[in-house]
Amino acid sequence: MADHSLVPNDHSLVPNDHSLVSNDHSLVLNDHSLVPNDHLVHDTSVLVVDHPLAIGQEFPDVETCRRALKDIAIAMHFDLRIVKSDRSRFIAKCSKEGCPWRVHVAKCSGVPTFTVRTLHGEHTCEGVRNLHHQQASVGWVARSVEARIRDNPQYKPKEILEDIREEHGVKVSYMQAWRGKERSMAALHGTFEEGYRLLPAYCEQIRKTNPGSIASVFATGQENCFQRLFISYRASIYGFINACRPLLELDKANLKGKYLGTILCASAVDSDDALFPLAIAIVDGESDENWMWFMSELRKLLGVNTENMPRLTILSERQRGIVEAVETHFPSAFHGFCLRYVSENFRDTFKNTKLVNIFWNAVYALTTVEFESKINEMVEISQDVIPWFDHFPPQLWAVAYFEGVRYGHFTLGVTELLYNWAQECHELPIVQMMEHVRQQLTSWFDERRDMGLRMTSILVPSAEKRIAEAIADARCYQVLRANEVEFEIVSTERTNIVDIRTRTCSCRRWQIYGLPCAHAAAALISCRHNVHLFAEACFTVGSYREVYSQAINPIPDKSLWHEQGEGTDGGNAKVEIMIRPPKTRRPPGRPKKKVLRVENFKRPKRVVQCGRCRMLGHSQKKCTMPS
Repeated sequence: MADHSLVPNDHSLVPNDHSLVSNDHSLVLNDHSLVPNDHLVHDTSVLVVDHPLAIGQEFPDVETCRRALKDIAIAMHFDLRIVKSDRSRFIAKCSKEGCPWRVHVAKCSGVPTFTVRTLHGEHTCEGVRNLHHQQASVGWVARSVEARIRDNPQYKPKEILEDIREEHGVKVSYMQAWRGKERSMAALHGTFEEGYRLLPAYCEQIRKTNPGSIASVFATGQENCFQRLFISYRASIYGFINACRPLLELDKANLKGKYLGTILCASAVDSDDALFPLAIAIVDGESDENWMWFMSELRKLLGVNTENMPRLTILSERQRGIVEAVETHFPSAFHGFCLRYVSENFRDTFKNTKLVNIFWNAVYALTTVEFESKINEMVEISQDVIPWFDHFPPQLWAVAYFEGVRYGHFTLGVTELLYNWAQECHELPIVQMMEHVRQQLTSWFDERRDMGLRMTSILVPSAEKRIAEAIADARCYQVLRANEVEFEIVSTERTNIVDIRTRTCSCRRWQIYGLPCAHAAAALISCRHNVHLFAEACFTVGSYREVYSQAINPIPDKSLWHEQGEGTDGGNAKVEIMIRPPKTRRPPGRPKKKVLRVENFKRPKRVVQCGRCRMLGHSQKKCTMPS
């Protein structure tokens, strides 16, 4: 027959004992191939396989037998026709009329296994001449890709159909690949519906294995449809209250799974500028009501401890629902804009590169005088910036006017984290999704705890670097000492006043960033103080170790849980409930992909302006206009 290469050269169907059955009652194939090349005799009229099956061979049940025969048919490129299949026997033959290939498997007496009784192993037909194969069902696709999906839940249907064609010589449709993946995901992780049903028991396990943690699920309506889930681990609560900066970032990301939903997060920042998620919630959709509930739970979590901490600084995109929720539950907090959101709005409004660069200079201006100077520069270019500032008051984003302490954080790092979680987990049931998050948090805590133990400096590496830069810059200043605590720092540009007792400098950098500026470093060095000891306590290695001192404990396998658990209904009464999925369902079609522009997390590069022709993009040295 024509060159129908059925299997790769280095693959084998049957181990030495000709057994197709593994210990876990499934057909085990090394590389998705069934017949070794040297067991095939190529001929124009007859295809003979040297015992891919053997008389006397046993299967644990009829379903395993059916799967094994289906795999053989696909590998050998012939269509299988099932003649009889019941509790006691399985008979199949080649679907081509006149082809003698036939197998008869029957149940053994007194035992549950099935044995091959009769086998005609020759094919006289041409087999399947095209890439489509009737045996390549959705179930077969699911079994074929299960191992890969276990390792990579992001395995795409397009990749599945390409790999199946390459490895098996079979063409499946996109929908077959999609449904096969869905079925395989359900076999590995359970269904979406099961995930909601297990939520009360999962919350109970979190509280049991991590005492002091908060985990609660809320249902709504007579059908107990899922509404909200709130989780915060004791390790995170302890680390934030005892050693983190009083700074929180709030943001959300939309989920794209079967029942949609939104993930909300409140994240702190550790001593070394890494994200430190404090509380995570899944809600049935973003709404003002859900933000109000989330901030209420966050307030309960912090409890009276907020009275013992400095006033919180909260950063967000300041949507109406978030603003109202913060004002209601954290009335004393400073609530500032995320600079990425503000800068994108400014850029899209004016579409002027020079204005955008001046805007960023205004953002980072440390004093009101510097800020107003930059505003005047912008007004000279466009009068339209004046009404824009009415919509975005500088008190909510400009360093010179913002009353809270951002510690140099101007954009929401939690946005990228939530986006990644939504991408990684949207195809997982809700319990598996939260387990993925917990495992990532556990890994972070372990790695950073080890990192903290290896640190030998006074301050964390990022703070050490800034202090070293300040000490280097301090060498060019003249220091005049007014008294024991006040100093006058003179440079060619200006004079600054430093008070080492109140830890302030007239440039305001020390107060804003929490680390001594170059002027403060010059004053401290002049009186033989260690500059490192004048950084805020949150930047010390001791604080870093304290942040990660508690562990996030593992959760037992779900087979050990009680499915019915203690939940909370809409009236906050604790009851035994069975959570059902929310009413929302993913609409048909491919979900729109949000493009997260990571470059916008950083300040854009400065655009050079020529001092001669005033054009952008080149310097005076390279200007072609005659002087």
